[in-house]
Amino acid sequence: MASALLVSCLYAAPTQELNQQKTVSALSERYGDRAGLRANAWFKIVNDSQKLAEIEKLEKVNQFFNLFRFIDDQTLWGDSNYWASPMEFIGANGGDCEDFSIAKYFTLLQLGIPEDKLRITMVKATSLNQYHMVLAYYEKPNSIPLVLDNLDKTIKLATKRKDLLPVYSFNGQQLWLNKEKGRGVLAGSSSRLEKWTDLKLRLGVDRLRQPKLNME
Repeated sequence: MASALLVSCLYAAPTQELNQQKTVSALSERYGDRAGLRANAWFKIVNDSQKLAEIEKLEKVNQFFNLFRFIDDQTLWGDSNYWASPMEFIGANGGDCEDFSIAKYFTLLQLGIPEDKLRITMVKATSLNQYHMVLAYYEKPNSIPLVLDNLDKTIKLATKRKDLLPVYSFNGQQLWLNKEKGRGVLAGSSSRLEKWTDLKLRLGVDRLRQPKLNME
């Protein structure tokens, strides 16, 4: 997973306007009635949080998605490294660390958080002795980021997460190599990452994938 991501920098699609009725109907039909309820809850978070301060938006989104279940890609999707869209994540009721981070990232963009304040970040989780993905929020360009994580569900400064060793991070436009708890070294710009390109095409509800496992 790490080597596949490291080949490039990313260029994201703009946030998409989702029709609530169409989205809820599509998720209910594809994944079941409880998926429709989760979709309605997601829309409520988005609609009710628009005027909140940025830190409050982070807390609302982090709390919402951390209620979902963790499950590996192979078990859920029959694919060793599948990047689920936020709607697929909501529909399936779970996913792995990439899916938690991606869902939080795009939801915060919907809430008006500037893209340059957000980075999906690959780390080495020393407690698990494996690679892990989190979402980082930078209040200012040179500030220590806050970490939104599904392992430790409390938002904390990166300097308080001694169990995470940053490797690299990206948002919709750039890739950075991380050598410290801060912003890291800019590593260029590209749109060649196949999984990210594929994900951008699945941000709506027209290409929802059916999981192998029913998580309800």
